[in-house]
Amino acid sequence: MDDAKNPSAALELKHLRCLVAIMDTGSFTDAAHELGLSQAAVSRTLAGLEDILGMRLLHRTSRSVSPTATGVQVLARARVLLAGTEELVREATTGRTRLHIGHAWSAFGRHTTEFQRRWLEQHPETDLRLIRHNTPTGGLAEGLCDLAVIRAPIDLKPWAHVQIGQEARYAALASDDPWARRRSIRLAEIPGRTLAIDRRTGTTALNLWPEQDRPAVEYTHDIDDWLAAIASGRCIGLTPQATAAQYRRDGIIYRPLRDAEPVPVHLIWRPHSPHPATHAAIALASDLYH
Repeated sequence: MDDAKNPSAALELKHLRCLVAIMDTGSFTDAAHELGLSQAAVSRTLAGLEDILGMRLLHRTSRSVSPTATGVQVLARARVLLAGTEELVREATTGRTRLHIGHAWSAFGRHTTEFQRRWLEQHPETDLRLIRHNTPTGGLAEGLCDLAVIRAPIDLKPWAHVQIGQEARYAALASDDPWARRRSIRLAEIPGRTLAIDRRTGTTALNLWPEQDRPAVEYTHDIDDWLAAIASGRCIGLTPQATAAQYRRDGIIYRPLRDAEPVPVHLIWRPHSPHPATHAAIALASDLYH
């Protein structure tokens, strides 16, 4: 494909909707069904977008579709633009706005219900949605939310951010684990066990221990995978208090972890396009944590 952009063509929302539909459904055929178009029309629209940008956005085979490096970036921006357009239409037609707050695991932990109740009382004009996205930024980088609650140690420099509080660490154990009878666990004891770690969105890293004295690790893919590994008895886990509050499961108990630094809790958002309710959300969350 020619690397030069096509100056005579105009980027339209249909181009972005087409790209998102292809990636969300996984095929041109299913995207066509979702958009109410023919498969040929979907192919032409995607080709038109690539022509406008002068870049290949998708790798296509007879069995799969996957984004190129440029495609990943364009897809993220497309989601943001489409969400903004939908919000604009919703505001114009209903007079209400909607605030999406993403999170990878536990929203506001034990404060979640109170946050939702107070928000409804104090800001009835703004519809609040808490949505879990299994990504390091809780869906913010993917354009799926307006703000995100972050506990994992990510690079905060690309985002506007504020620390709203901190949470103590807990050990997650199978209910029949020998340690389950104890009141608390020491950080120095963990290297004797196998530790379940969610490498993508978890808050636990091996640098909590000296390099020569680190636990064996089993890596998991999301909160459900992590909980299943612990419930089996083959692993234990370390996690913020929020997980203990939000994920009470049969077969798993939580015990406080002594002598470990607490986990900071941040709200992050896009610095150049904050949602109008951003500062209200920060104020309420900070008040609950303090």
